[in-house]
Amino acid sequence: MQVPLWFALLVVGYLGVKLIRPPAWLIAVLLLGGFLLAHSVLAPAINALVK
Repeated sequence: MQVPLWFALLVVGYLGVKLIRPPAWLIAVLLLGGFLLAHSVLAPAINALVK
């Protein structure tokens, strides 16, 4: 069974929010920080670490 990455991330994110109940500001900071980091000069270095 193959599941698209976006769907798996959506399910994990939903379950994490429902079970752990982090504050809304923390979710916003993580999403915005990840977006900004992905479009920075550090993106190739992060990509190399993830692979």
